[in-house]
Amino acid sequence: MREEHDFLGVKPIPDDAYWGVHSARAVENFSITGNSVAEMPDLVRAYAYIKKAAAQANAQLGAIEQGQADAIAKACDDVITGKLHDQFVVDVIQGGAGTSTNMNANEVIANRALEHLGLEKGRYDVIHPNDHVNASQSTNDTYPTAVKLATWFGIQTLLTALAKLRGGFDAKAQEFKSVLKIGRTQLQDAVPMTLGQEFAAFATMIADDEKRLRESSHLMCEINMGATAIGTGINAPVGYAALVTQHLAQLSGVPVTMSRDLIAATCDTGGFADISGVLKRIAVKLSKISNDLRLLSSGPQAGLGDIKLPPRQAGSSIMPGKVNPVIPEVMNQVCYEVIGNDVTITMAAEAGQLQLNAFEPIMGWCLHKSLHHLAQACDTLLVNCVQGIVPNQALLERRISESVTLVTALSPLIGYEKAAQISKTALATGKPIAVIAEELGILSQDEVKKLLVADKLTQPGAIQSV
Repeated sequence: MREEHDFLGVKPIPDDAYWGVHSARAVENFSITGNSVAEMPDLVRAYAYIKKAAAQANAQLGAIEQGQADAIAKACDDVITGKLHDQFVVDVIQGGAGTSTNMNANEVIANRALEHLGLEKGRYDVIHPNDHVNASQSTNDTYPTAVKLATWFGIQTLLTALAKLRGGFDAKAQEFKSVLKIGRTQLQDAVPMTLGQEFAAFATMIADDEKRLRESSHLMCEINMGATAIGTGINAPVGYAALVTQHLAQLSGVPVTMSRDLIAATCDTGGFADISGVLKRIAVKLSKISNDLRLLSSGPQAGLGDIKLPPRQAGSSIMPGKVNPVIPEVMNQVCYEVIGNDVTITMAAEAGQLQLNAFEPIMGWCLHKSLHHLAQACDTLLVNCVQGIVPNQALLERRISESVTLVTALSPLIGYEKAAQISKTALATGKPIAVIAEELGILSQDEVKKLLVADKLTQPGAIQSV
């Protein structure tokens, strides 16, 4: 063990731990979720980029020595490449506006930097977590910036997953472009369409969400580095804010820019609420698509049965042979989680007082879950469901041949009242609509059959005249 101290007193720390006294106190204080910051690798990487950018800017401006900056940069590179993530031990939900996470990062990077200098952990007289790693910084500018970078990284992952899922639906739209079926409104039979048109609509819905998410992602690029405590830049050298932002953009690959008003940027979490709103929109639409897949595949004998989903596992512990739509169901549940996360983020964003929002840790955690769970769910929906969907061809053909909804296409020629009379009579008698039309003296069977060619009823202007 080694001894470390803060203004509260002395605390023993395991010799092999890169974290120190501040992290140890946070572990004791915030035993909340059982999930440590290590489980948010994008946030950990973001912090390493920030600390490296700060070290470079501080060295240029003379706030720390070049040798200290070089050692800190090497330690940050270790974290960026995935090392030492297990040393980020504080709980994801914590009081203090993220101070515990920032302190955890400072301690891990300081102790790793000391090792790069050939020194033992805890030699804070050489590289100090606060005086050197955290020079010209505060939790109040590093934590929101880290959450924004992490959210940017997560958005890129989700955009990739959405694009692949859209591609899967596009492929099925082409595959099913000649498969006729009856469309439905309010769960009742409507008019003919192709299964390809139905799946193309799914792809279009996802494409719209990709566009909205890409547009909103730029909100994560305006940062408040250099704001320090409340946005006034106290304890930071002149020119630091612009310089650290420039270094961070180069290191991370994220096109970050310095906020024009650092005080506003430090207290305003509206960008997180906006991104969460877009994620909620995506969740609502993906859940709708999943509901449609479940309805369309319901059966196999007593449901709609338009399509067949690939069987993934036994569906019941009591009913032999039962297969359930488990993949759309898991997507539904992820979407419900995202919608709930949006409520949490909304409440947390509203609750910030005066110059700081203390509730950014829960916002960061909820954004992390929403982004990464949605991306994973999109991947599993594509691979384990969409790619294996097949149409129930025989059932669809029989329904098309028997459907009274085809009479809708006759309305422009014979009028709504006569078309409704044909439909009502056909349903009551079970006779084909062509027979009923002839019996009622409205159209001959030959005329009806020439008009109601189902594959011509899925585009505008199909029925011109008898």
